[in-house]
Amino acid sequence: MNLNNRVAVVTGAAGGIGEEVARTFARAGAAVMLGDVRHDRGEAVASDIRSDGGRARYVAHDASREDAWERILDAAIADFGGLDVLVNNAGIEQTCLIENVTLADIEALMAVNVTGVLLGHKHAVRRMKPGGAAGRGGSIVNLSSVAGLIGTPGLGVYSASKGAVRLLSKAAAVEFGRLGYGIRVNSIHPGLVETEMGEKLLGDFVSLGLFKDRDEAYAQMKAASPLGVTSLPQDIANAALYLASDLSRTVSGAELVCDGAMTVS
Repeated sequence: MNLNNRVAVVTGAAGGIGEEVARTFARAGAAVMLGDVRHDRGEAVASDIRSDGGRARYVAHDASREDAWERILDAAIADFGGLDVLVNNAGIEQTCLIENVTLADIEALMAVNVTGVLLGHKHAVRRMKPGGAAGRGGSIVNLSSVAGLIGTPGLGVYSASKGAVRLLSKAAAVEFGRLGYGIRVNSIHPGLVETEMGEKLLGDFVSLGLFKDRDEAYAQMKAASPLGVTSLPQDIANAALYLASDLSRTVSGAELVCDGAMTVS
Protein backbone atom coordinates (compact mmCIF):
# COMPACT_ATOMS: atom_id res chain seq x y z
CA MET A 1 0.00 0.00 0.00
CA ASN A 2 1.67 3.19 -1.10
CA LEU A 3 0.54 6.70 -1.86
CA ASN A 4 3.50 7.78 -3.94
CA ASN A 5 2.80 10.91 -5.98
CA ARG A 6 -0.54 11.43 -4.17
CA VAL A 7 -1.68 14.56 -2.37
CA ALA A 8 -3.91 14.19 0.68
CA VAL A 9 -5.82 16.62 2.87
CA VAL A 10 -6.51 15.42 6.42
CA THR A 11 -8.77 17.44 8.71
CA GLY A 12 -8.62 17.30 12.48
CA ALA A 13 -4.97 16.34 12.04
CA ALA A 14 -3.47 17.96 15.13
CA GLY A 15 -4.03 14.93 17.34
CA GLY A 16 -5.59 11.53 17.79
CA ILE A 17 -6.75 9.63 14.72
CA GLY A 18 -6.18 12.55 12.34
CA GLU A 19 -2.56 12.96 13.39
CA GLU A 20 -1.89 9.26 12.93
CA VAL A 21 -3.56 9.30 9.49
CA ALA A 22 -1.36 12.21 8.42
CA ARG A 23 1.80 10.49 9.65
CA THR A 24 0.84 7.17 8.05
CA PHE A 25 0.02 8.76 4.71
CA ALA A 26 3.33 10.66 4.71
CA ARG A 27 5.25 7.45 5.43
CA ALA A 28 3.38 5.85 2.51
CA GLY A 29 4.68 8.57 0.18
CA ALA A 30 1.88 11.14 0.09
CA ALA A 31 2.26 14.88 0.43
CA VAL A 32 -0.10 15.79 3.27
CA MET A 33 -1.94 19.02 4.03
CA LEU A 34 -3.01 19.02 7.67
CA GLY A 35 -5.98 21.06 8.85
CA ASP A 36 -7.15 21.79 12.40
CA VAL A 37 -8.13 24.58 14.79
CA ARG A 38 -5.32 23.69 17.24
CA HIS A 39 -2.64 25.74 15.56
CA ASP A 40 0.45 25.11 17.67
CA ARG A 41 -0.13 21.37 17.72
CA GLY A 42 -0.90 21.27 14.01
CA GLU A 43 2.30 23.11 13.14
CA ALA A 44 4.26 20.76 15.41
CA VAL A 45 2.88 17.62 13.76
CA ALA A 46 3.61 18.95 10.26
CA SER A 47 7.12 19.94 11.31
CA ASP A 48 7.72 16.51 12.81
CA ILE A 49 6.60 14.80 9.60
CA ARG A 50 9.02 16.95 7.61
CA SER A 51 11.83 16.12 10.04
CA ASP A 52 11.18 12.45 9.30
CA GLY A 53 11.58 13.10 5.57
CA GLY A 54 7.92 13.48 4.66
CA ARG A 55 6.12 16.28 2.87
CA ALA A 56 3.59 18.09 5.02
CA ARG A 57 2.15 21.51 5.76
CA TYR A 58 -0.36 22.73 8.31
CA VAL A 59 -3.18 25.17 7.46
CA ALA A 60 -5.61 26.57 10.01
CA HIS A 61 -8.95 24.99 9.18
CA ASP A 62 -12.41 25.22 10.72
CA ALA A 63 -14.43 22.47 9.02
CA SER A 64 -17.69 24.34 9.56
CA ARG A 65 -16.58 27.31 7.43
CA GLU A 66 -16.93 27.22 3.67
CA ASP A 67 -14.09 29.69 3.07
CA ALA A 68 -11.77 27.52 5.16
CA TRP A 69 -12.47 24.57 2.88
CA GLU A 70 -11.61 26.53 -0.22
CA ARG A 71 -8.35 27.75 1.36
CA ILE A 72 -7.07 24.34 2.45
CA LEU A 73 -7.92 22.56 -0.79
CA ASP A 74 -6.45 25.31 -2.94
CA ALA A 75 -3.34 25.33 -0.76
CA ALA A 76 -2.88 21.59 -1.30
CA ILE A 77 -3.09 22.05 -5.06
CA ALA A 78 -0.81 25.10 -5.08
CA ASP A 79 1.84 23.67 -2.73
CA PHE A 80 1.84 20.00 -3.74
CA GLY A 81 0.44 19.99 -7.27
CA GLY A 82 -2.82 18.11 -6.86
CA LEU A 83 -5.56 16.65 -4.70
CA ASP A 84 -6.11 12.89 -4.63
CA VAL A 85 -7.37 12.07 -1.14
CA LEU A 86 -9.56 13.85 1.38
CA VAL A 87 -9.94 12.43 4.88
CA ASN A 88 -12.86 14.04 6.69
CA ASN A 89 -11.70 13.36 10.23
CA ALA A 90 -12.48 16.64 12.02
CA GLY A 91 -15.26 16.11 14.52
CA ILE A 92 -16.44 16.88 18.01
CA GLU A 93 -18.04 14.54 20.50
CA GLN A 94 -20.83 15.42 22.87
CA THR A 95 -22.07 13.24 25.70
CA CYS A 96 -25.47 14.26 27.04
CA LEU A 97 -28.83 12.78 27.85
CA ILE A 98 -31.28 13.74 25.10
CA GLU A 99 -33.66 15.35 27.59
CA ASN A 100 -30.92 17.77 28.66
CA VAL A 101 -29.34 18.72 25.34
CA THR A 102 -29.45 22.38 24.33
CA LEU A 103 -30.08 23.82 20.91
CA ALA A 104 -26.63 25.45 21.02
CA ASP A 105 -25.02 22.06 21.66
CA ILE A 106 -26.89 20.49 18.75
CA GLU A 107 -25.99 23.27 16.35
CA ALA A 108 -22.31 23.31 17.34
CA LEU A 109 -21.91 19.57 16.88
CA MET A 110 -23.82 19.38 13.60
CA ALA A 111 -21.86 22.33 12.18
CA VAL A 112 -18.61 20.37 12.37
CA ASN A 113 -19.69 16.74 12.11
CA VAL A 114 -22.30 17.07 9.37
CA THR A 115 -22.09 20.47 7.66
CA GLY A 116 -18.31 20.28 7.67
CA VAL A 117 -18.27 16.91 5.93
CA LEU A 118 -20.84 18.06 3.37
CA LEU A 119 -18.77 21.16 2.59
CA GLY A 120 -15.67 19.00 2.25
CA HIS A 121 -17.38 16.89 -0.37
CA LYS A 122 -18.73 19.93 -2.21
CA HIS A 123 -15.41 21.66 -2.60
CA ALA A 124 -13.22 18.58 -2.98
CA VAL A 125 -15.28 17.10 -5.81
CA ARG A 126 -15.17 20.37 -7.74
CA ARG A 127 -11.39 20.13 -7.74
CA MET A 128 -10.94 16.35 -8.04
CA LYS A 129 -13.39 15.61 -10.87
CA PRO A 130 -12.32 15.66 -14.55
CA GLY A 131 -11.77 19.26 -15.57
CA GLY A 132 -11.21 20.41 -12.00
CA ALA A 133 -8.03 22.06 -10.72
CA ALA A 134 -6.62 18.64 -9.80
CA GLY A 135 -8.78 16.64 -12.19
CA ARG A 136 -7.64 13.06 -11.65
CA GLY A 137 -10.32 11.64 -9.35
CA GLY A 138 -9.36 9.98 -6.11
CA SER A 139 -10.71 8.88 -2.76
CA ILE A 140 -12.74 10.52 0.01
CA VAL A 141 -12.57 8.81 3.40
CA ASN A 142 -15.10 9.85 6.04
CA LEU A 143 -14.66 9.11 9.74
CA SER A 144 -17.99 7.99 11.10
CA SER A 145 -18.32 5.77 14.20
CA VAL A 146 -20.00 2.68 15.54
CA ALA A 147 -22.30 5.33 17.05
CA GLY A 148 -23.51 5.83 13.49
CA LEU A 149 -24.54 2.17 13.35
CA ILE A 150 -26.04 1.40 16.76
CA GLY A 151 -27.65 3.36 19.56
CA THR A 152 -25.70 4.24 22.71
CA PRO A 153 -27.05 6.01 25.81
CA GLY A 154 -25.67 9.51 26.19
CA LEU A 155 -24.63 9.82 22.56
CA GLY A 156 -27.92 10.68 20.86
CA VAL A 157 -26.81 13.84 19.06
CA TYR A 158 -23.37 12.44 18.23
CA SER A 159 -25.00 9.27 16.86
CA ALA A 160 -27.32 11.37 14.69
CA SER A 161 -24.32 13.18 13.23
CA LYS A 162 -22.33 10.02 12.54
CA GLY A 163 -25.35 8.30 11.01
CA ALA A 164 -25.59 11.28 8.66
CA VAL A 165 -21.94 10.83 7.68
CA ARG A 166 -22.58 7.14 6.96
CA LEU A 167 -25.42 7.81 4.52
CA LEU A 168 -23.78 10.86 2.97
CA SER A 169 -20.85 8.60 2.11
CA LYS A 170 -23.15 6.19 0.30
CA ALA A 171 -25.06 8.91 -1.55
CA ALA A 172 -21.84 10.58 -2.64
CA ALA A 173 -20.34 7.26 -3.76
CA VAL A 174 -23.31 6.60 -6.05
CA GLU A 175 -23.51 10.18 -7.33
CA PHE A 176 -19.82 10.56 -8.12
CA GLY A 177 -19.70 7.11 -9.70
CA ARG A 178 -22.71 7.68 -11.94
CA LEU A 179 -21.32 11.04 -13.05
CA GLY A 180 -18.04 9.43 -14.06
CA TYR A 181 -15.92 11.48 -11.68
CA GLY A 182 -13.59 8.63 -10.69
CA ILE A 183 -13.99 9.53 -7.01
CA ARG A 184 -14.58 6.79 -4.46
CA VAL A 185 -16.24 7.56 -1.11
CA ASN A 186 -16.20 5.30 1.96
CA SER A 187 -16.74 5.56 5.69
CA ILE A 188 -14.77 4.18 8.64
CA HIS A 189 -16.60 3.23 11.84
CA PRO A 190 -14.28 2.91 14.85
CA GLY A 191 -15.35 1.61 18.23
CA LEU A 192 -13.55 2.92 21.29
CA VAL A 193 -10.16 4.33 20.26
CA GLU A 194 -7.41 5.02 22.78
CA THR A 195 -7.13 8.77 22.25
CA GLU A 196 -7.77 11.86 24.36
CA MET A 197 -11.30 11.95 22.95
CA GLY A 198 -11.81 8.29 23.83
CA GLU A 199 -10.61 8.90 27.37
CA LYS A 200 -12.93 11.88 27.73
CA LEU A 201 -15.83 9.72 26.57
CA LEU A 202 -15.20 7.26 29.40
CA GLY A 203 -15.21 10.08 31.94
CA ASP A 204 -18.37 11.55 30.47
CA PHE A 205 -20.17 8.21 30.77
CA VAL A 206 -19.27 8.14 34.45
CA SER A 207 -20.52 11.71 34.91
CA LEU A 208 -23.86 10.71 33.39
CA GLY A 209 -24.18 7.85 35.85
CA LEU A 210 -23.87 5.12 33.22
CA PHE A 211 -20.85 3.55 34.98
CA LYS A 212 -19.52 3.84 38.51
CA ASP A 213 -15.98 4.79 37.46
CA ARG A 214 -13.62 5.05 34.51
CA ASP A 215 -12.21 1.53 34.91
CA GLU A 216 -15.67 -0.03 34.83
CA ALA A 217 -16.56 1.99 31.75
CA TYR A 218 -13.39 0.88 29.97
CA ALA A 219 -13.77 -2.75 30.99
CA GLN A 220 -17.38 -2.98 29.83
CA MET A 221 -16.70 -1.27 26.51
CA LYS A 222 -13.72 -3.55 25.89
CA ALA A 223 -15.77 -6.60 26.86
CA ALA A 224 -18.44 -5.58 24.33
CA SER A 225 -15.93 -6.46 21.60
CA PRO A 226 -15.85 -10.22 20.92
CA LEU A 227 -12.17 -9.80 20.08
CA GLY A 228 -11.66 -8.21 23.50
CA VAL A 229 -9.73 -5.27 22.08
CA THR A 230 -9.95 -1.53 21.72
CA SER A 231 -8.43 0.30 18.77
CA LEU A 232 -5.26 2.33 18.62
CA PRO A 233 -5.08 5.38 16.34
CA GLN A 234 -2.74 3.41 14.07
CA ASP A 235 -5.45 0.79 13.49
CA ILE A 236 -7.79 3.43 12.11
CA ALA A 237 -5.00 5.06 10.12
CA ASN A 238 -4.26 1.71 8.49
CA ALA A 239 -7.91 1.40 7.46
CA ALA A 240 -7.78 4.90 5.96
CA LEU A 241 -4.58 4.01 4.11
CA TYR A 242 -6.28 1.02 2.52
CA LEU A 243 -9.26 3.13 1.39
CA ALA A 244 -6.96 5.82 0.02
CA SER A 245 -4.77 3.38 -1.91
CA ASP A 246 -5.24 1.55 -5.19
CA LEU A 247 -5.79 -1.70 -3.28
CA SER A 248 -9.37 -0.51 -2.74
CA ARG A 249 -9.84 0.43 -6.41
CA THR A 250 -13.38 -0.99 -6.61
CA VAL A 251 -14.43 -0.18 -3.04
CA SER A 252 -16.91 2.69 -2.84
CA GLY A 253 -19.95 3.29 -0.65
CA ALA A 254 -18.62 0.79 1.88
CA GLU A 255 -18.56 0.82 5.67
CA LEU A 256 -15.24 -0.30 7.13
CA VAL A 257 -16.08 -1.16 10.73
CA CYS A 258 -13.14 -1.28 13.14
CA ASP A 259 -14.71 -2.39 16.40
CA GLY A 260 -13.60 -5.95 17.12
CA ALA A 261 -17.02 -7.25 16.00
CA MET A 262 -18.88 -5.27 18.68
CA THR A 263 -21.72 -4.27 16.36
CA VAL A 264 -22.34 -7.73 14.94
CA SER A 265 -22.62 -9.75 18.15
